[in-house]
Amino acid sequence: MSSVVETSLIANQITTRDVSALLDMTREMTRREAARLIGSASAGLILPFATSRAQSKKESAAMLTRPIPSSGEKLPVIGLGTWQTFDVDPAHSAPLAEVLSTFVKLGGRVVDSSPMYGRAEQVIGSFARLQTKTIDLMQVHNLVDAETQLRTIREWEAQGRFRYLGVTHYEAGAFAEVAKILAREKLDFVQINYSIMEREAEEKILPLAQERGIAVIVNRPFGGGNLFSRVRGKPLPDFAAEFDCTSWAQFFLKWIVAHPAVTCAIPATNNVQHLEDNMRAGIGKLPDGKIRQRMIEALAKL
Repeated sequence: MSSVVETSLIANQITTRDVSALLDMTREMTRREAARLIGSASAGLILPFATSRAQSKKESAAMLTRPIPSSGEKLPVIGLGTWQTFDVDPAHSAPLAEVLSTFVKLGGRVVDSSPMYGRAEQVIGSFARLQTKTIDLMQVHNLVDAETQLRTIREWEAQGRFRYLGVTHYEAGAFAEVAKILAREKLDFVQINYSIMEREAEEKILPLAQERGIAVIVNRPFGGGNLFSRVRGKPLPDFAAEFDCTSWAQFFLKWIVAHPAVTCAIPATNNVQHLEDNMRAGIGKLPDGKIRQRMIEALAKL
């Protein structure tokens, strides 16, 4: 059991969840067993939405949502990643509090984190007080020892410790194995890399997720930041206005969430202005199939 815990926070009207609660949940296990599990599974959490619902109703009213196929619960199409961006000394993490609070104010409900992200979980927990004995989404990170981890997760799910389960990966080279897992296992979520310049997921993963009724969380929506290097100093195509797009970040994110198989994209940022820009990608029109192809062609010319 040697993988990693990955946490997605799916905020709605119920109590906040935290991976740190794994320590409580595993108190009946041996120290060695708990350590191995925490190094092997990947988890998902929920941010408190009820407390901020009144003040955020207006701001989040236009945010597009997608249902989780296995339950019908709806999630905003834009979430928040924390890889690298939230890996800071907690003593100097005050600026990130504004990022997280703004995210929730604008209707954000999905936050991705992991012990593999350095101090990100500690930083998020200090802001949202993520402490509970229930975790919403537990995922097997990068398919490490997936069969063993899924058995454990299902046992804990049956005990009410998790609400959803899934698997993740961040490299297209692993998609063949991801597809095998999706085809044979009953899952709620799959988290994979997908962007306008990394479209391999379209070949099998996204169609299979639709067929199997599996929600899709997209990581690396900006291709690890490489897309911005490609478009730096370049104007948006004129047709971007047709789908309410005013920035390159929105251009890339709208292209992703316009795919019917995608439930949510999780761009990472520690900048409030960038966060607000990203969140606007979940508001207004989305490009249809023909426009998505035009977007690919326009980017290829740059």
